[in-house]
Amino acid sequence: MNIGFDAKRAYHNGTGLGQYSRTLISSLAEFYSEHDYYLFNTKKGTKFNLQRPNIHQVLPAFPVSLFSSLWRSSLVKQDLKKNNIDVYHGLSHEIPLGIKKTSVRSVVTIHDLIHERYPWQYNPIDVKIYRRKFKYACENADKIIAISNQTKNDIIEFYKIPEDKIIVCYQSCKPIYSQQVEQHEKQLIKKKYQLPDQYFLYVGSIIERKNLLTVCKALLQLKHLKIPLIVIGNGGKYKQKVQDFIKENNMENVVIFLSEKDIANNTNFINGKDFPEIYQSAIAMIYPSIFEGFGIPVLEALFSKLPVITSNVSSLPEAGGDGAYYIDPTNAEQLAEAMENLYKDEALRISLIEKGIDYAQNFTPQKCAARVMDVYKSL
Repeated sequence: MNIGFDAKRAYHNGTGLGQYSRTLISSLAEFYSEHDYYLFNTKKGTKFNLQRPNIHQVLPAFPVSLFSSLWRSSLVKQDLKKNNIDVYHGLSHEIPLGIKKTSVRSVVTIHDLIHERYPWQYNPIDVKIYRRKFKYACENADKIIAISNQTKNDIIEFYKIPEDKIIVCYQSCKPIYSQQVEQHEKQLIKKKYQLPDQYFLYVGSIIERKNLLTVCKALLQLKHLKIPLIVIGNGGKYKQKVQDFIKENNMENVVIFLSEKDIANNTNFINGKDFPEIYQSAIAMIYPSIFEGFGIPVLEALFSKLPVITSNVSSLPEAGGDGAYYIDPTNAEQLAEAMENLYKDEALRISLIEKGIDYAQNFTPQKCAARVMDVYKSL
């Protein structure tokens, strides 16, 4: 088969959608090398490497700066035909307009419908745009991939899509997280990023839904532990709200924003190559998100043999299984108690690590690629 992908985020997005795209494409190309994979990209990208003999990048033939959105949303159909694409996969909520009228079969991945559940956290115009694009893709794609049962149920609830059209295919994460690093490598990374000897870890965009402020409130109750929090991620207005709380409570040395350091501009931070050492040197991953389509940092932590404290809501129990410590994400006292328990109780940490790595085997790149390939073959 010739399989095409909307590769904009694979080449240009450093967060969850980009990671999903790169991991899936790389896994398919490795484990199903008999097929060819065509990555339709609006412009050349230099941040992320997607090179294999059976991966082909396709760029538009005209000045992309003028027509990039139009090409992705419609005109790309001409390039699909030119490259004899059998199946086109919209990796993040979109498919080209009118693709149903072509001979190309289509699949769309829906990661979440957070804009439907929490519309007040978005610009009203963006909510309308997302709703139109997502609903169109769900109604016109031949198959829908939902990255969790939570997302599948939301698609049925909000867009009234027949259940048999939706296939749950969990995502994986980069294989580097499952590789245990040596102690001397951890020390080198600690020195490189000026990390403390002990720390909790938060990874994710700093937005209201991700709930970093509650983590800071929990830390305020744990002054006696004197354990800082390393934050990997960035944000806007909500980040400023968090920083105001930190300043008001004299916590500048307790919450360390790694993304604000000059060293965060180096290539191995941008592409995540140094992250396994940072994960594996932490006490625990703190991820009390209010709502997630899946929660990839939870999975990265499980593969890293890092205990996880996460929320008992939305898809997060799907991501963590019996390998995570669950809390009410709105309860700072409960989160503080969980953090102190994990810090003090070695037996609890070991138990979570063992359960976590076992559960993570359900999400290996090969298993996740196999589920998606089954969808393609069913068309």
